[in-house]
Amino acid sequence: MLFKDLMHRLLYQGYERLLASEIEEGLIPAHIAVIMDGNRRFAEKLGLDKTLGHCRGADICENVIDWCWEIGVKQLTLYAFSTENFRRSEPERKSIFNLIASKLDEICADERTHERRMAVHAIGDIGSLPMGLQDAIARAEEATRGYDGMHLNIALAYGGRRELVDVARMMAEKVRMGTLSPDDVDEEVIAHHLYTRDAITSDVDLIIRTGGDMRVSNFLLWQSCGNESAAYFCAPYWPEFRRIDLLRAIRTYQMRESDRKRKTVLRVVNLLAACGHVEAIEVIRLSRKILEIPKEEIKGILMEISRHNRSMSEMIKW
Repeated sequence: MLFKDLMHRLLYQGYERLLASEIEEGLIPAHIAVIMDGNRRFAEKLGLDKTLGHCRGADICENVIDWCWEIGVKQLTLYAFSTENFRRSEPERKSIFNLIASKLDEICADERTHERRMAVHAIGDIGSLPMGLQDAIARAEEATRGYDGMHLNIALAYGGRRELVDVARMMAEKVRMGTLSPDDVDEEVIAHHLYTRDAITSDVDLIIRTGGDMRVSNFLLWQSCGNESAAYFCAPYWPEFRRIDLLRAIRTYQMRESDRKRKTVLRVVNLLAACGHVEAIEVIRLSRKILEIPKEEIKGILMEISRHNRSMSEMIKW
C-alpha cells in the first residue's frame, strides 16, 4: 500500500509538472472567474458541519490566489456570495459573512498582498451586506488602492441579472437628469456602469466551476458572453480543488484559443480562394486584422495548415 501511494504521488507530481510546462508555452488567460461550488456538499460527505466546509473553501481561495500569481494571471474573480444565497438560513449567512470579513482582513495584513501589489475589489450589491462586512471591504479596498500587479475581485451579493438591472437604472437616472443622452449609450457606456467598472478589465477569458454542475449560475453575464469566454467544469468540490485542476482549466482555454485562431486563418484562406487568388502575405494581413496577434504567429499557423493539408498547400502562394 505504501509503495502504491508513493507511485501515485510521484505520477501526480510528474503530471502536474508536465501540465505546468505545457501551459507556459501558450496564452495565459488575463482574467479567470471561479464559481466556488461544493463547500456544503464537501462537509456533508465528511460528516462535518457545513461551516467547516466554508472554512476549508476559504483556505483554498488563498491557494488559488498564489497559483494564479505564479502562473501570471492578471485578474481573478471569486464568486463568494450570490443574490440567491440570501435565501439560506440566518446562522449560515452570518457565519459566511464573518468568515469573508476575517479573510479580507487577513489579505490586508498579508505581506504577499503588498509585495505583489494586488488590488482588492468587491463587486455586487455591497449595500445589502451587513455593516461589519462592508467595513472589511472598505478596509481591503483602501489598503490596496492604486495597486496594479494583480486584481482580486470578490463577488458578493452578486447576480448577473441584478447587475444588468442596476446598470439600466443608473443610466435611466442619468438620462432623466440630462447627463446622458440615449443616443450615446453603447457597449463602452454600459461597461462603465457594471460592477466590474473599476477592475483592470471587465472581460472574462475563462470561467471555472467546481462541484460537478455544468452551468454558470447567473455569473458575470455581460463580461463572459460578450467575450465568448471559455468554460471549464470539474467534479471536485471547491475544498478539494487542486493546482492540477487549475492547470487543466488553463490548458482547455489554450486549446480553445488555438482552435479559434486556426479556424479563422482557414476561413480567410477559403475566402481568398473563392476570389480566385490566395497569396500568403494577404492571408497573414487579413488574419492579423481579425485576430490582432503577431504576423509571425499567423505565419506559423498557415505553415502548419499547409503541412497537413495538401490541397491547401497547393492553393497558397508564398
